Amino acid sequence: MPTANEVAELIQKQGEAWEEFKKTNDARIKAVEEKGHAPAEFDAKLGKINDDMAEIRKSLVEIEKKAGRPTVGDDGKGPTEDQIAHRKAFAQFIRKGHDSGLNDLQQKAMNSGSDPDGGYLVLPEMDKTIDRVAQITCSMYRLANVVTIGTKQYQKMVKKSGMSMRRVDDGGTGGETTEPTYAKMLIDVFPAEVEPWVYNETLEDAFIDLESDLAMEAAIGFAEGSGAEFITGDGVGKSRGITAYDNVANSAYAWGKVGYITSGKSAAFASVAPGDKIISLQHALKAQYRPNAAWLTNDATLGIIRQMKDGSGNYYLWQPDTAGAFGGRILGHTVEVDDNLADIAAGSFSLAFGDFKRAYTIVNRSGTTLIRDNITAKGTTKFNFRKRFGAGITNFEALKLMKFATS
Repeated sequence: MPTANEVAELIQKQGEAWEEFKKTNDARIKAVEEKGHAPAEFDAKLGKINDDMAEIRKSLVEIEKKAGRPTVGDDGKGPTEDQIAHRKAFAQFIRKGHDSGLNDLQQKAMNSGSDPDGGYLVLPEMDKTIDRVAQITCSMYRLANVVTIGTKQYQKMVKKSGMSMRRVDDGGTGGETTEPTYAKMLIDVFPAEVEPWVYNETLEDAFIDLESDLAMEAAIGFAEGSGAEFITGDGVGKSRGITAYDNVANSAYAWGKVGYITSGKSAAFASVAPGDKIISLQHALKAQYRPNAAWLTNDATLGIIRQMKDGSGNYYLWQPDTAGAFGGRILGHTVEVDDNLADIAAGSFSLAFGDFKRAYTIVNRSGTTLIRDNITAKGTTKFNFRKRFGAGITNFEALKLMKFATS
């Protein structure tokens, strides 16, 4: 089990690496100012430190993942007799394929909604593992609004504009105020599957916590697959990602589209004062959304941003965060690192800033089902985990992107 000392040591290493990074980058900037260019070893050293810092961040995430891994059945409360019987029957189903009476026990344990033809609902503890790993592994699960429903579609009314105020003379009535306008947002949930395979010999090993291992494998599969959808998914039979909507220059923003600020150069940040463009992106977001806003980018882009100072060269835009934000902070706001964001290229959307909890909604349909298959491949058993989820933008005002282009 990871310890607090391990976390403290990694955070200390991150701070030391950052100090070395600043020292090296300051020397590189000075060389450019004095000689018009910097020796290649500066870029090589900065790249090495960036890689080290990325590995430290990944190590911190892995520690958090291990610390958050529950043992199936350990929910902090004593199980009822029906729940104990259900768990025993479910274990027999996983290891030996015996499902006699499992449906009735599942109902008694208040785990309703089972359908033997379509699989059995997994233990509630396995569902908790899937949800918990998603929170740790997938940045959008940490950032977005996450809801659970029992139907196939989530509906929400979103206010597009507020009601106006008017001034009136004493005793006067004035005119009519402007009524607020609303948009009806719909998010469908679609089925998704992951299929861990297990050697039959492993099923016979009573010392292996098979339920926990399978839950973890399924959880990682769902988290990684959904994480990609939340960024780039086209919404056809899957979630719609933040970069898959129509986009428009922020000066021409309209509801239903995502506003963007340009980087000032194709496939790169602006050559002069690139940090000013990041500040512009921050302020493209309305002030009401900024207090809870965060940055979202990948490791490669973050490595470039680490080298940036403000337009006057006084301070670095990125700073490490010893309070637990493993991606650090840019201009005081938390950075979430997600390598599903595109690397910087011509016209790419490689940096986002927004109040994601108000901008994006992830919808899970309650319950994950499991089908056991020991027929397809001799000597192995396939476990088909199936769940329904979807996601999409529910407030277009609360999210802004940076487009790496001049227009």
